[in-house]
Amino acid sequence: MEEDRRWTRNALLAHMRQELMSPVTAIVGYCEMLCEEADGREAEVVSDLGRINASALELHELSGRLLDSNTSLALLDGPELDSAQSTIRHDLRTPLNAIKGYSEMLIEDALDPALVADLSKLLAETTLLLSRLESIIDFTHIENAPLDAMPEAEASKMVTHLETVIRPLSESLRRKALPGHILVVDDNESNRDLLARRLQKEGHNVKTAHDGFAALAMMDGTAFDLVLLDLMMPGISGIEVLARLKIQPELAGIPVIMVSALHEMEMVVRCIEAGADDYLPKPVNPTLLSVRVDALLERKQAQDRERSYLKQIEEEKRTSEGLLLNILPSGIIKRLSDGELQIADRFEDVTILFSDVVGFTTMSSTISAQVLVDALNQLFSAFDEATKSFGIEKIKTIGDSYMAAAGLPEPRNDHAEASLGLARALLAATREVRRESGHDFHIRVGLHSGPVVAGIIGSHKFAYDVWGDTVNVASRMESHGIPGRIHLSAETARRLDGRFPLESRGRITIKGKGEAETFLLAEGA
Repeated sequence: MEEDRRWTRNALLAHMRQELMSPVTAIVGYCEMLCEEADGREAEVVSDLGRINASALELHELSGRLLDSNTSLALLDGPELDSAQSTIRHDLRTPLNAIKGYSEMLIEDALDPALVADLSKLLAETTLLLSRLESIIDFTHIENAPLDAMPEAEASKMVTHLETVIRPLSESLRRKALPGHILVVDDNESNRDLLARRLQKEGHNVKTAHDGFAALAMMDGTAFDLVLLDLMMPGISGIEVLARLKIQPELAGIPVIMVSALHEMEMVVRCIEAGADDYLPKPVNPTLLSVRVDALLERKQAQDRERSYLKQIEEEKRTSEGLLLNILPSGIIKRLSDGELQIADRFEDVTILFSDVVGFTTMSSTISAQVLVDALNQLFSAFDEATKSFGIEKIKTIGDSYMAAAGLPEPRNDHAEASLGLARALLAATREVRRESGHDFHIRVGLHSGPVVAGIIGSHKFAYDVWGDTVNVASRMESHGIPGRIHLSAETARRLDGRFPLESRGRITIKGKGEAETFLLAEGA
């Protein structure tokens, strides 16, 4: 029951202070603006505005005393409650009446509409506060407030609602951040010790530094989750330490709570502007310390989780892009990423290469599946490395057949020469794999040049493919070729322009094309 009485009384006192402070804040604000805009006005007007502002500051100072919870509770517990209330009302009316009198006088004589408008607003707030002073400063109402049925007044309803919303939760329900690694920086040993011990009792891992230089040195090699930083220290002040932290990208994200005996609002604002996340006055209230440390640690831990997720997403993105690069050309991936849904391009001059393992069907019936796949993987992996080194696009493998294209998706003038270089590299790779594996691998290679169409097919499993008569002829060059040799069409030979020694095979019959002259790269070339 006593706990309920205490909570109700404190809540109603808080509401009383809010009701008093709202008009007081407005009065002080209008007075400040009037004084700021007083330049150029008549000396008498400036003087009267100064008197109004002085009375507003006096009102603010008096209100501050009443706003102090200890003062309010002391009045409630004092023997002369009625006398105390009368004294407070009288003291507050004195500056209010001065503000009201000077404002009315200035409004009556003023010619400037802007000045009249602001003075009228000031006068309205002053008149409102004067009319409500009796009901606001009523400690008897607060002390006698019933527990089971609050008065029907709107203010009491708000207090009742507030009680249900912010009544402190039990420790078992209180949400706490995970224990953090905290650095306490203070040149006073007892302050360091007290803060560290309070935080350690909360389960945090705490380190201490006796000045700003030591703190900076410790942070250079240790990852802290939070810093409690004393503002006034010899050698280098807390604000200077804060500034140095915020210019270092790896330290700028660490939350900082400034701790100081200086309570002036200007100093608090300067610290927040410099990058501090919070400000605690000395002596530090243990409950406030715990709540604010938990809040900043929880925010820091959430940000760390977010960065971890983003890093994970970025790594997964790189992995996905790496997998896509094994399937699609990089330029095609970018076009898909940019939202292009259908990709089909015509290339007027490319060279298509086909390679096929000779006798693969017979070989597959004589060795185990695992050995066969391992051997073929070794061979085609070597082919992939060679294709990559020549900047040629691997199109696909079909069983024991390997297909590549030079001159797409990025056109190049030396596509025939590059393809011939790749063909020679494939023969060399086959010899090496044959020597290392012991399998009697031999390949045929065929080349043909001309126009093709290339694009993306499929909606679930993408594939970049090439179509056209050039592809068909290149396949025939391979199938009509000779094991261990490079077979070229006349079109590819013409593009090589005599730069390589070629041997004519004369005219041979090509399925679906009739007779055509073809060439072989000279042996040993």
